[in-house]
Amino acid sequence: MAYASRSGRARTNASNPQAHAICDRCGFRYNFVDLKWQYDWRGAALQNLRILVCSTCYDTPQEQLRAIVVPADPTPIINARPEQYVSDETNYRTTSAPPVYDPNTGIPIPSDNVRVTQDGSTRTPQPIGPPTGLTQAAQSPEFQAQAYNVLLPVLSINANGTDQITVTCSAAHGLSTNSQISVAGVSNNNAAGFYSVTVTTGTAFTYQTNVVIPSGSLLGSTTRVATALVGLPYNYSQIPQTGI
Repeated sequence: MAYASRSGRARTNASNPQAHAICDRCGFRYNFVDLKWQYDWRGAALQNLRILVCSTCYDTPQEQLRAIVVPADPTPIINARPEQYVSDETNYRTTSAPPVYDPNTGIPIPSDNVRVTQDGSTRTPQPIGPPTGLTQAAQSPEFQAQAYNVLLPVLSINANGTDQITVTCSAAHGLSTNSQISVAGVSNNNAAGFYSVTVTTGTAFTYQTNVVIPSGSLLGSTTRVATALVGLPYNYSQIPQTGI
């Protein structure tokens, strides 16, 4: 009398018995050794989904679920030597030299060393004064822009025998310290050009030249003082002084 096999798709052997198991996906009976874990991509690694399936039900891991890992560009190296950008961007310099003493008094003598650039120009020791190359008729590059061409109501321009010039206006000048001006038409050409100002009062301010100007009034019939904006070198708050 015929009967249906209860082994399903599993092999049954009385001399070499093997365990049976049900495929978690199709439900058919197989030998346990013929089932395998189902894996799939989760991020950049394969993850066990914890289901045992037969070879027919096994799905190849889906590559579209695999995370793309972009390699380093360029590939890192051991003991790299990158540029020291932080130290390179410092705006100061230190020097070291043995002190010089006066042989009679024993008092240290201040150093008068002059540092120069590669082209032989003297380094600017302080960021104030007029830039190089300005003439009596100097005007701001932004001269045509109304915001930078405001004539100041100058009442007097006086030198005190030093490199400092005092300007007094008949009304409020509206400037602030480090504002820039264009000076032209004064009686001493060394006081003409572009300057950064130091405000003393609401109607007065001073600016510093790069030479000593004899005491007296510099105001003339063609004197013109206007606001300007000539720009500044990196890390400067005032127009650099030259010739010192």
